[in-house]
Amino acid sequence: MQADNRAADASGQRHYQFLGLNLILQGSVLAPRAETELLASQAIAMLRETGEAAPLVIDMCCGSGNVGLAIADAVRSVTLLSADLTEDTVATAKANAARLGLTNRATICRGDLFNALEGQGAEGRATMIVCNPPYISTGRLEGESAHLLENEPREAFDGGPYGISIQQRLVREAPAFLKPGGLLLFEFGAGQERQAQSLLTRSRVFECLDFPTDEEGRPRVAVARLRENAS
Repeated sequence: MQADNRAADASGQRHYQFLGLNLILQGSVLAPRAETELLASQAIAMLRETGEAAPLVIDMCCGSGNVGLAIADAVRSVTLLSADLTEDTVATAKANAARLGLTNRATICRGDLFNALEGQGAEGRATMIVCNPPYISTGRLEGESAHLLENEPREAFDGGPYGISIQQRLVREAPAFLKPGGLLLFEFGAGQERQAQSLLTRSRVFECLDFPTDEEGRPRVAVARLRENAS
């Protein structure tokens, strides 16, 4: 996110704008980047196209809640399940759900990826899963991208040795929670489109649909559909 999208009020509370929503940051939580609006906008458009009466959307690695809450705010029929690993992210996402009046349709869970959803009865029910995972390699975070860790948490950036560790788990674990024909959308780093496409193709259960591009024409989001006959 650009610096002018973030501000602090008189009490020191940190605010940011995401798709026109005024949200807050608490504790050690990543400030969402402007490019992530592409993921949320794509998800909103595709949900509207489905015309489904009461879609369940799962927002994995939800951070401050921005992507999932933007979807639930725009598509009022959505029931949202969001999840992240740390106390600060879950507390912030819950606070933002309350700010937007979405607590009756949004449940925020804490845990390691889909383990966070244990007991929610979400298996095989999701119309869509969205995720903005960590996707910078550990090596880059210890070198040229070390500046990112000066004010923000490592877990929001560190995607393992090759930057795709969480994407690998996402593609492997998501099918258990999607209904047949359900959609998986996730953000990836600039230049990672080949890895993203390979992960989806090698899974043999996803059909790659699109790789939407940012304002500079770079693919930044993967869109895939779970095959109807996926096992």
